Amino acid sequence: MNALAQRYRSDKAALLQAMSDRPAATRGVRGVLKNLSHLTDHMLVELWRNAGFDDDLALVAVGGFGRGELYPYSDVDVLLLLPEGRSADSDAQLKSQIETFIGSCWDTGLEIGSSVRSVDECIQESSADITVQTSLLEARLVVGSAALFHHFQQRFDAAMDPKAFFVAKTLELRQRHTKFENTPYSLEPNCKESPGGLRDLQVILWVAKAAGFGNSWHELARKGLATSFEARQIQRNEDTLALIRTRLHIAAKRREDRLVFDLQHAVAQSIGLGFQEDGTLDARAASEALMKRYYWAAKAVTQLNQILLLNIEERLNGDTQTLRPINERFADKAGMLEVTSDDLYLREPHAILETFWLYESTVGINGLSARTLRALYNARKVMNGAFRADPVNRATFLRILQAPEGITHAIRLMNQTSVLGRYLWVFRRIVGQMQHDLFHVYTVDQHILMVLRNARRFFMAEHAHEYPFCSQLAAGWDKPWILYAGALFHDIAKGRGGDHSQLGRAEVRRFCKDHSIGKDDADLIEFLVAEHLTMSHIAQKQDLSDPDVIQGFAKRVGNERNLTALYLLTVADIRGTSPKVWNAWKGKLLEDLYRYTLRALGGRAPDPDAEVEARKREALTMLALYALPFGAHKDLWDTLDVGYFMRHDASDIAWHTRQLSRSLSQAKAQEKSVGVMVRARMSPVGEGLQVMVYAPDQADLFARICGYFDQAGFNILDAKIHTASNGYAIDTFQVVASRLQDHYRELINMVESGLSQTIEAAGPLPAPGRGRVSRRVKSFPIAPRVSLQPDERAQKWLLSISASDRVGLLYSVARVLANHKVNLFLAKISTLGERVEDTFLIDGAALQQNRAQLEIETELLNALQQA
Repeated sequence: MNALAQRYRSDKAALLQAMSDRPAATRGVRGVLKNLSHLTDHMLVELWRNAGFDDDLALVAVGGFGRGELYPYSDVDVLLLLPEGRSADSDAQLKSQIETFIGSCWDTGLEIGSSVRSVDECIQESSADITVQTSLLEARLVVGSAALFHHFQQRFDAAMDPKAFFVAKTLELRQRHTKFENTPYSLEPNCKESPGGLRDLQVILWVAKAAGFGNSWHELARKGLATSFEARQIQRNEDTLALIRTRLHIAAKRREDRLVFDLQHAVAQSIGLGFQEDGTLDARAASEALMKRYYWAAKAVTQLNQILLLNIEERLNGDTQTLRPINERFADKAGMLEVTSDDLYLREPHAILETFWLYESTVGINGLSARTLRALYNARKVMNGAFRADPVNRATFLRILQAPEGITHAIRLMNQTSVLGRYLWVFRRIVGQMQHDLFHVYTVDQHILMVLRNARRFFMAEHAHEYPFCSQLAAGWDKPWILYAGALFHDIAKGRGGDHSQLGRAEVRRFCKDHSIGKDDADLIEFLVAEHLTMSHIAQKQDLSDPDVIQGFAKRVGNERNLTALYLLTVADIRGTSPKVWNAWKGKLLEDLYRYTLRALGGRAPDPDAEVEARKREALTMLALYALPFGAHKDLWDTLDVGYFMRHDASDIAWHTRQLSRSLSQAKAQEKSVGVMVRARMSPVGEGLQVMVYAPDQADLFARICGYFDQAGFNILDAKIHTASNGYAIDTFQVVASRLQDHYRELINMVESGLSQTIEAAGPLPAPGRGRVSRRVKSFPIAPRVSLQPDERAQKWLLSISASDRVGLLYSVARVLANHKVNLFLAKISTLGERVEDTFLIDGAALQQNRAQLEIETELLNALQQA
């Protein structure tokens, strides 16, 4: 057995090594997969004979192995087929032989997946389980009784219901696509299971074989279900995906079908991508080239899968649907838009964009028929420079963009059929464009379409509950298409180098000119593209209580119309990066900035004194609901300055006062100190907790608080730091934890007691731990960046840091500041996926000396790099 195992492993290693040594061409990949299958066949035959099975049994390859192709680390799925009347349960010798055979397979190095059934059991199981039926569909005799295997095939074919099988497999396909968010463009796609992956091609062959239409692309072409051109395209893209999957297995040295970040470079290098003229490897360029190749193959597979499945369905059910004419070029075929002739687009290129206008605007049309999809696929060469410059096409595209409904579906369908990138040539450049950051989870084109969808939802009543304020603003907006155009172009220049906002501005200006968009509308669209990052930057990184910040932003946006459009696009954009990036706290910051700026644009110059008095009155009104004694607020408020009231809204002021007033009045009466007080509540602005700390001020207070939150598993979203005139700090934190929703009462008690003990504990600050770094951070490391600049009034300093996120990062920063006795006034914590961009407003004697500044910046960089 050892000799067999050694021989199999060495023969397999030689095959894989020969593949690694050869140039990575798609032509040879099929031969490698077949050779691996043949090698495995020979080993199974030898092990079968060694086990001493009777001649009336059969060993059958099923699943992928049944196709005669085996990926380097895929399971070897086999069926031990028994004649009727024989069972391992009643035959001790047979049971022992089976156990010996399966054990020897594992000992040899075969990752076996086995089942033992009679013919009747196979038919019974396959009728109850579509997965078993699919696996048996590809059954292939390896060794044993040919008569038994032939009997099984006859029974299986007779039991097959092609229509029911088709329905089951297409439903399964839709469920699988939904699991992967109906897009092949995730940044770590599964090259087997994702939409556009190898499984989509296998589904076509499964349903075709079940219906007797053939078992290869050329057979489908001969039967008229695919054109010879489509058959060649499918084969070419299947080979590309097979090459990538094979190299992925070899790089991972295990069964791995996900193109994860840390394997993309190795796979790309093995295929020969990313090498510069001097022979050096550019890892980032290699990864981008690999993923671009994968996305283009997956996109073609998605299109061809749709065409062939529609054709097979039509062949199975018979072409009995009556056509309802829409115009002389198109008809409604059971809810699908059908071209009236196969060469329509070649004769009348204007009909290409008309297709999507009709899809968008015709009641009852839910998709494109196979004939239409095929005609579009074959008309790609017609969509050239003259097509893009044609005034009729430009007018039609603008009409699609300005339609009252259906815009998201129409633009998505244009992208799926490659029409969008061929009409907007600038869009084609970002199809499948990777985003090497830690917060986008989609390629650039899919992110753009996600932002377009989000913007569209603001104008739909059925989505008003998601973001009520955005929907309220959208209800008064007269030209939604302006926002859609801004969404379509906001990231159009990603990946070129330079400022993509300004490069995109030039592109959208050209688009507006080409499409004869009026000056006012064109100026607004251009403004949106150029400034689409501005509002989130100010909301998350600057002090919104500073009147100068609000005035500067108001001057930049110019008017209420620009402000509203920019706010809506900003919310749609952040939501479209990743489900993890958006949270209620960011929503509140953006809404606050919108409201403050709107007030400034209305002609009201910021008046801090009037604003403070208004907030005090509103807070007192809230406090009156709790029947506090008259003047209970005075002990606290007399110690607070204008800065406190400007940075906190009325509800926070009222909460602080209600929690502290009784303790302060008692301490005053008894001439004692209050000590440390920590209070927490469910955050009034969404998920998480709001935590207030009232304690004697000390240089390392912020660091101790951060250390506690890190240790307890909380993420800090925001921190407002204030020192009262009585020497007490009153700090407010917004924090979130994954376990919050189910156990918030216990969590509040834990925070209030645990944080109090941490603050009261004396002694030096503990050294920061080395937080675990995620796989994505390892693949896309961010060079830490520290910036220390005086603020505009030169009274305080703005510290900005950018780094890969990890547990304990904020504590490490706070510890450096505490060691240099730097005072903290405001902390804006911004986590973008797995990247942090934090801003701190600080001062301290050390900041007045250049040497001390350099020491602080150097220590901060060292702290950020310890990941």
